[in-house]
Amino acid sequence: MPGVGVRIAAILALALPALLPPAPVSARETPAAPDPAAVAAICDRVAVQVAAESGVPLDVLRAITRTETGRRIAGAFRPWPWTVNMEGKGVWFDSREEALAYARKHLARGARSFDMGCFQVNYKWHGENFDSLAAMMDPLTNARYAAKYLTELHAEKGDWLAAAGRYHSATPKYATRYARRFARLRAALQPVEDRLVTVPPPARPEPAITLALQTLPATPGAVTLSFRAPGTGLLRPARPLFD
Repeated sequence: MPGVGVRIAAILALALPALLPPAPVSARETPAAPDPAAVAAICDRVAVQVAAESGVPLDVLRAITRTETGRRIAGAFRPWPWTVNMEGKGVWFDSREEALAYARKHLARGARSFDMGCFQVNYKWHGENFDSLAAMMDPLTNARYAAKYLTELHAEKGDWLAAAGRYHSATPKYATRYARRFARLRAALQPVEDRLVTVPPPARPEPAITLALQTLPATPGAVTLSFRAPGTGLLRPARPLFD
């Protein structure tokens, strides 16, 4: 029969874990959820870049991505990069990995008509122009392809409204309905958030500096250097630097 010391040790072994404070959980085990507004901003960010690269108007690209993937997020109607429309059913995912897994699963079962990414590029009609589903889902690659296609459609149709309708469908009734929605969203666009655009500060002209040589009558032969520059401080206009 176990001695008293052994029984006490067994009791302490059972009770001690309950008395100790819980171990801290590392940040890796509980990653912070991404800010939905920041994720939504990805589509606008690539739109800004691609508009500058391609010449497609920024408001056209921003309206297209909202028409394709927009939903209300953090009090505003915003696009979403991790969106897949599978055979007519739109699904918004929390992450790129989830969206890709979904697309790959349905591609493996034989699906071909589905749209991916910020600009909902269709796999059936455009998939051959991408190296992989991951490339189609990549926001910048997706946006660049959409801009290229919109540019071609604009050359064919003559204006951006008609190009937007054709972007969605070659069937007139579907293109017209889409173009109406595109036009409403385009008219309702808010200015691009400052944090999405890096604007170089305006060049500041160098202040003009005049070097003047003067002979002081009080001390013949003395020379004064005067720097005439704007502003205050040591280099005030006409203030002698030394005597």
